[in-house]
Amino acid sequence: MDTSPTPQPSLLPDSDPQRELLHNEVHARPSARIRLPALIVFVAVLNEGVTREQEGDHLRRLPGLAQLPQERLQGNFLRLRFEEHTLKWERHTEFTRYSIVQELPEGAGLGSTDPALLDGLVTPPGWLRDIPGRTVAAIKLVMLHAVLPEPTPEAQAALMGPAQHWFGDRAVVASQLGGGHSWALTDFALRPSGFERMLVLAPPGTTETRAGRISQRLLELETYRLMALRGLPVAKALSPMLAAAEAQLATITAQLENKSTSEQALLDQLVSLAAKVERATAENNYRFAATRAYDTLVSQRIGELREKPIPGTQTIGEFMQRRLSPAMATVAATAQRLASLSERVSRTSALLRTRVDIVTEAQNQQLLEKLTKGQELQLRLQSTVEGLSIAAISYYVVSLVLYLGKAGKAAGLPLNPEMLAGAMIPLVLLGVWRTTKKIHAKLHAGH
Repeated sequence: MDTSPTPQPSLLPDSDPQRELLHNEVHARPSARIRLPALIVFVAVLNEGVTREQEGDHLRRLPGLAQLPQERLQGNFLRLRFEEHTLKWERHTEFTRYSIVQELPEGAGLGSTDPALLDGLVTPPGWLRDIPGRTVAAIKLVMLHAVLPEPTPEAQAALMGPAQHWFGDRAVVASQLGGGHSWALTDFALRPSGFERMLVLAPPGTTETRAGRISQRLLELETYRLMALRGLPVAKALSPMLAAAEAQLATITAQLENKSTSEQALLDQLVSLAAKVERATAENNYRFAATRAYDTLVSQRIGELREKPIPGTQTIGEFMQRRLSPAMATVAATAQRLASLSERVSRTSALLRTRVDIVTEAQNQQLLEKLTKGQELQLRLQSTVEGLSIAAISYYVVSLVLYLGKAGKAAGLPLNPEMLAGAMIPLVLLGVWRTTKKIHAKLHAGH
């Protein structure tokens, strides 16, 4: 007996082919579940020129993943669970992130000083170093349980002392996250290992999902900050070219007022400048747009932290924005400067086209005047030729009459050929002239 459920009739029209994919995008990168205390080793690498196959081959170097199917990497997100740790792989447009969540090494708690965190790394030796791509961010994030003090300067200073000592007594920035739920501290300093450090102190009872969200926001915040800053070297490198191009454009514009400079010379200079500006725009427009997008994400992540200050310490958001805002302003100004230069080149091109059109119109007017004079001269010549033609035709006709008279005289007719020819001259001239006029009239009627 067939016990399979009866298919239910659809209550909706046919789904869009991408509906399920778009619907599930909200679940594409779920937050991690982190049990405290924990160490998160995070590495983000630029993936330009790196294929998914290369990243898959590198993941297969991990113990137990030799048979990892390539199909599992098509969704841009993969979480791998091992006995003592988890590894998360995320591929984005410009970078790929690797996050390893493992147990905190012994002696790395709050009472230690600048502890060695990578001695107990769970990945095989050299695995991190051989990740395909170029490192853009590397962070060691330690998350600990701690009893947070009362919101008084004295009590908070009592916890800040050991926390700052954990960083090796370096200057740190710190914030209360979630409106005071937990603390986050960092010194934003690269150590010889190439990593920077972050420390999160959360009260006992913090859920694993909340700890995962905290870690994700902090790691994304630093990654997006560094990706946003990638536009700053580009902007600085463009500044000399923009200054030279602006000076060249000013010179070309000034030469437009000088009629002694040929239009062809101005056009050659302007085309060369326009090509240079458009090339710079094409090469750097994506970088500037990406910088704006990453800066927006940084601002969003800072807002999601819901920071509260710790007395005597700058918050993470304040520190980051004060350092990031000038860089973002420089990038935005350079992008606007490049766009403005392109528009000014277009306006100068329009002015040059107007000047060329005016010169061309003047040349056409001169040519038209020459053609008119030529036509008038041609008409005069034609009238002269017509007069000569009438005389020539009349001459031949009178000659024929003369020969006809001589022939008649020779035949015995009482004729004087010369008298006959002389008498016929007025009649012949009149007849030829009228015939020529009729021919002209027919020709003009035909046009």
